[in-house]
Amino acid sequence: MNQAQNPSRRHLLAGGAGIAAGLVLPTIPTLTAFASPPVHDKKPAGRPQLIRWASDTWSSLVAMADPGTGLVSDKIPGTLTGRVHNTSPTNIGGYLWSCVVARDLGIITPGECRQRIAQTLKTLARMKRHAPSGMYYNWYDIRDGSVLTTSVDTGEVIRPFVSSVDMGWLGAALWVVANADPSNRKAALALFTPMRWDVFFDRSFARQPGANYGGFFTATNPDRTDLVQLPPLNGVGGPDVWYVPNHYDTAVSETRMITYLGIVRGQIPGGAYYATWRTFPPDYTWPEEPPVGETRTYLGVDVYEGVHRYPYPDGLRVVPGWGGSMFEELMPDLFVPEATWAPGSWGKNHPNHVAAQIYHGMVDAKYGYWGFSPSNDPYGSYDVYGVDALGLNPDGYFSDHEKTNYVWSNPPTTYGDGIVTPHASFLAMLHAPAEATANLVGIQNKLGAYGRGGFYDAVGTRSGKISRWHLSLDQSMIMGAIGNVVTRDGLRRYFATPSVESALRPVISPEQFSI
Repeated sequence: MNQAQNPSRRHLLAGGAGIAAGLVLPTIPTLTAFASPPVHDKKPAGRPQLIRWASDTWSSLVAMADPGTGLVSDKIPGTLTGRVHNTSPTNIGGYLWSCVVARDLGIITPGECRQRIAQTLKTLARMKRHAPSGMYYNWYDIRDGSVLTTSVDTGEVIRPFVSSVDMGWLGAALWVVANADPSNRKAALALFTPMRWDVFFDRSFARQPGANYGGFFTATNPDRTDLVQLPPLNGVGGPDVWYVPNHYDTAVSETRMITYLGIVRGQIPGGAYYATWRTFPPDYTWPEEPPVGETRTYLGVDVYEGVHRYPYPDGLRVVPGWGGSMFEELMPDLFVPEATWAPGSWGKNHPNHVAAQIYHGMVDAKYGYWGFSPSNDPYGSYDVYGVDALGLNPDGYFSDHEKTNYVWSNPPTTYGDGIVTPHASFLAMLHAPAEATANLVGIQNKLGAYGRGGFYDAVGTRSGKISRWHLSLDQSMIMGAIGNVVTRDGLRRYFATPSVESALRPVISPEQFSI
């Protein structure tokens, strides 16, 4: 495998109206046959319900934000006291777009939004970063914006590291701010414009899976023998840059945002979008599930358009992710209207992935709930959850604490304590609004995974164990999803400007998944 994803934590409605007033939403097949609660009780959340959820979620982000720097903590207990002191570019980006959503939903005033964003941007402007690429390091102290060199939890040494996927979310947020908040546009662009996305781009992989490195360290004497030192990549970098020798190589991944930003800035060629696996090729003998599909060519790149056949009553084909988690599939969809711009690929895969997650939770595993994605763990600190059958990872992202493995030739008949995370349901809301609402109401009212700061991060469906924490990344995904539902793609409009559309839509629109 040439996969750079790390199992540790990655760093990531205008009327109730929003749905009822005519927003056209995709449907997913035969959900009423197995969704719970009973179909006559299911309906999309109205504006008042969504605003209540967003308002409580926003209160947790306010509690996580340092009043002196405007940097948001990685996480905070459900009591909304005792926030941790570390943050990442992903967390900071999530806070910025959440400020915009809170303003647009009427939770805060435009003046408060401007002040909060200005404070955070001012701190970002003075924080140490990798100057040649304009990229920020992965961990900072929220109290003063300094680069963390020791872990706040364990005291272990932290070496400065630039994470491509984390920078993708900060870059997206800065572009959103530049278009959503005129008073902070200049400051946001001053940080966004110098960013060189091609610092991650390996041109030797431009026509084969895995075009983007996962990230790099900056050090004169690296203590990891697996790191690789390269000449300034695409003219960016320097003698102290040591790359992690892995590439992101799956299309269904949150790392799509890195490629999108590079294409939009003219720093990465459009063909790089096609230089990732949809599935592994059919001549690979080690994957558990043999794919079906055909090879097509886009922008000079041959792509095996493979899909996996998910075990679903009427048959369901899905392009899998690495771990089969919801945010791999849907987090980039918060900003890029993928289903609209690429109806033959994401327009089919997004609803099918959601349908498969629902079917797994409700029928396969009989948890009574669904929504599987990396989250804080009711049994520990953090873990990666997903639907094993929706992933390429041979070791699996599992949906239960017991890590029940899905074997295609002999599927399991029982599962353990399924761990669901609310942010997964919110990400799915544009694709299955009624089902997502029913699931969230059950998580709130029946499982009790809700507090002053909104939904707790995860809950065991059988044990009732609750991770009584709020993670800023996951809370920000909830804010972004609600914002798109209530304001009819408001967050997407701030990101997907005409210049972005003209650069990106022609690249992704021709593709046809074998669905």
